[in-house]
Amino acid sequence: MEPSITKIINMHEFTVSELNKAIQGTLEGKFENIRVRGEISGLSKASSGHVYFSLKDNESLISAVIWIAISNKITFDPEDGMEVIIDGNIKTWAPASRYQIVVNNIEIAGEGALLKVIEDRKKKLSKEGLFDEYHKKELPYIPKCIGVITSGTGAAFRDIIKILRERFPINILLYPVLVQGKGAPEQIANAINKINKLGDGDKTIMEKNILIPDLLIVGRGGGSLEDLMAFNEEIVVRAIFDSEIPIISAVGHEIDTTLCDLVADCRAPTPTAAAEMAVPEKISLQNDINNLEGRLISETRKYLTLLKEKIENFSPSAPY
Repeated sequence: MEPSITKIINMHEFTVSELNKAIQGTLEGKFENIRVRGEISGLSKASSGHVYFSLKDNESLISAVIWIAISNKITFDPEDGMEVIIDGNIKTWAPASRYQIVVNNIEIAGEGALLKVIEDRKKKLSKEGLFDEYHKKELPYIPKCIGVITSGTGAAFRDIIKILRERFPINILLYPVLVQGKGAPEQIANAINKINKLGDGDKTIMEKNILIPDLLIVGRGGGSLEDLMAFNEEIVVRAIFDSEIPIISAVGHEIDTTLCDLVADCRAPTPTAAAEMAVPEKISLQNDINNLEGRLISETRKYLTLLKEKIENFSPSAPY
């Protein structure tokens, strides 16, 4: 049935701008606070610090943006293929009839998604040979100085200090860093790189005879999978691989395994164990030295006694 001419005449006539604004009001009013799950696609970071991407599922996608104020608070690095849950609201740009989700919070969609991210990263880095055994460097038997890269206020550093003082008091250089959250991967990687460059033409270090670490311990105490994610980030793994100084990875508890553990020259199940691996026990060394000294003296005496007996038993032949 065709509409009557009267009804058509009585219909409200919108301008394009009026219609777009009406749609804008409807969308932004109805979808002011929403929670959406999907996969990140086409992620890009602008020089301004804003993050742009699409959120997709098997059938469709929607544009999304994270403004810099929110982006700076994110505790992980979003990347393509990552399944996430976002909280936000719909905002439209009326002049072009476009809409997008403005993100107020973003989180990885469960531990399973995190494990997938780690596994994909592991396969990629493994193909490049970063975990191959022949790259591993030998730890010094008695280091001159140990560099510790961890939180300056965390239990991990206190545990390391305690064990080192008990086993073999030694010079320690603490490089405090964030060990979780936004900026942690960059701080950890930067610390590794900086310690490796100490002494390169640095007159202050040479003049003051400052010891440069010949062994590094990188790690933190235990935590959730998300808490430990900084030690699964590619920037940290590559910094450990490129380090000329041998590194012991000591992340979490014994059951925790990170990509840093795989690339490091040695993996310790805990920070305490890392300190035990780093230095021998002074008392045991002293006992070994005393035993060797005793054996050396005993063997020397035996040898001298034998020589003395040979000399005493020696009788020169009579001349012809």
